[in-house]
Amino acid sequence: MNVIIIEDEKPSARRLNRMLAAQGLTVNTMLHSVEEAVSWFRKNIPPDLIFLDIQLSDGLSFEIFDQVDVKSAIIFTTAYDEYALKAFKLNSIDYLLKPIDEDELGTAVAKYKELRPAPQNVQLNFEDIKKLLVNPIEREYKKRFSVKVGQHLKLIAVDDIECFYSENKGTYAYTKDNRNYLLDTTLDALGNELSPQHFYRVNRKFYININAIKDIIDYTNSRLQIKLENFKEQDIIVSRERVKDFKEWLV
Repeated sequence: MNVIIIEDEKPSARRLNRMLAAQGLTVNTMLHSVEEAVSWFRKNIPPDLIFLDIQLSDGLSFEIFDQVDVKSAIIFTTAYDEYALKAFKLNSIDYLLKPIDEDELGTAVAKYKELRPAPQNVQLNFEDIKKLLVNPIEREYKKRFSVKVGQHLKLIAVDDIECFYSENKGTYAYTKDNRNYLLDTTLDALGNELSPQHFYRVNRKFYININAIKDIIDYTNSRLQIKLENFKEQDIIVSRERVKDFKEWLV
């Protein structure tokens, strides 16, 4: 059986590899990004089974399947909450929340082995899954952030934030009144806290508020440049691999 892991956190990938070895499965390949996975799939025969994280360092793993045709069975190994997955869990082999439980992993592997003779029953509709992740069910998102200003704590409404960005290992919120605030979080963590209807991660450094977009301009190498109403401290460029999803997000 040909098994691969696609996971951007290398310690998590190694832990999963050890757990699978205890289940009698040998992992042939470990991939850590959308770019690396696409390159691998273009050069290799698709595996029997993929253990797939959803949010990778350079984008959502669904971007892989926009670029290559892969019909492998997939077991999700991710930190996305369970509400978004109830509607399609039966269409996949299984969905495992991090930190992965050994018993649940064993159940997922056993389920795959039962279904293996009929792979057509476990093919995933990635477009439906992407839509569910964009519109998660019964999900509450942050409405405000607390920041320290001198000796005081200030509350900032999410609606007043034009963008979040990283700089010099810090994460900042930029507000409509042209203020920067240092946050005690990371851009990766914000992915689970911000409404995907209002905020989109255009590249590794920026989340932008759809209501703050002033202009969208064609940029070099099939990318887009975003102009916000007030933020002018840096150029905001939609990375090439995210342009398609960004355009879908706009509508």
